[in-house]
Amino acid sequence: MSTEGYLNQIVCGDCLELFKDIPDNYVDVAFADPPFNLKKKYATCNDSLEFADYLNWCKKWIAEMVRVTKPTGSIFVHNIPKWLTYYAAYLNDNAHFKHWIVWDAPTAPMGKSLQPSHYGILFYTKKAKDAKIYELRYPHKRDRKYGHLWKDYGGKKELLHPFGPLVSDVWTDIHRIKHNTKRDPHPCQLPIHLLERLILMTTDENDVVLDPFAGTGTTAIAAKRLGRRYIGFELDAKYVSIAQNKLIANYYPSKIGDYWVSFYLDEVVTLRDKEWNDLKSYFDMPAYSKAIEYQRAVLKKYISIPHSSNNNIEKLSNNADNAICKALFQEATL
Repeated sequence: MSTEGYLNQIVCGDCLELFKDIPDNYVDVAFADPPFNLKKKYATCNDSLEFADYLNWCKKWIAEMVRVTKPTGSIFVHNIPKWLTYYAAYLNDNAHFKHWIVWDAPTAPMGKSLQPSHYGILFYTKKAKDAKIYELRYPHKRDRKYGHLWKDYGGKKELLHPFGPLVSDVWTDIHRIKHNTKRDPHPCQLPIHLLERLILMTTDENDVVLDPFAGTGTTAIAAKRLGRRYIGFELDAKYVSIAQNKLIANYYPSKIGDYWVSFYLDEVVTLRDKEWNDLKSYFDMPAYSKAIEYQRAVLKKYISIPHSSNNNIEKLSNNADNAICKALFQEATL
């Protein structure tokens, strides 16, 4: 398969083999959410390797991620802190550290001290300078019942940005997918607006996003919604079929006017700071500066919220046709 044949496809196969067809400096962002080696029940992958074997395998695909990323591009790796400490050691020799993003995603209390309650996302760039990175904003945190600001801000509320603060390296506003009705039959599915935030931060329209562990297509769907191109590798035929069915269902463009944003529950949850002056005309703003205490910037009523053309998109996961994956696998192995 030619490189162009990989664009906007989820391809069946081992990522280490498929990486061989991707040239150096080809993609704008490489994102990986690999198996965590925690004995999760994947359909195909062995998630219970020996310690050294797991790390040796990880080192290989991390090296490939760096190789295929453009000099202006970024590399993201999602995992638990234990493994990220080893990943960072590899990446420090081959790329440039930007941030350790803490994704606060607590589980139910288990009666342990220092109960794990976050995942990490390592953020590296291919080169030390000239990487493509944009500042983002997200809505102010508010009391769910009354809509008042959580923080007092020392009486300086009139100085707050009307939409929300700049995104920091601790993300507490994006939650795990907890309900089975929202999940695909996959043990480690990420929320789409988590990937949209990463993509908005580091890419432009038509840029290429690569995910070597595509699963049921979260990264690809996020890229498609934001007008980017994608490449996905996935070992398991069932997961590829689910992802392809979801992508064929034509997820909506996540856009207001000419500007790409991230939506969740019919609200904008991430936008680019540099585009706010153009985007603010689409919002009803607090009546006066201090009214931000109890009034938030909301999309005007006449603004149409884009939606998927199929409101029952999640149900496609349970009816996925493996014929799509089989055809792709045959093409990839010719």
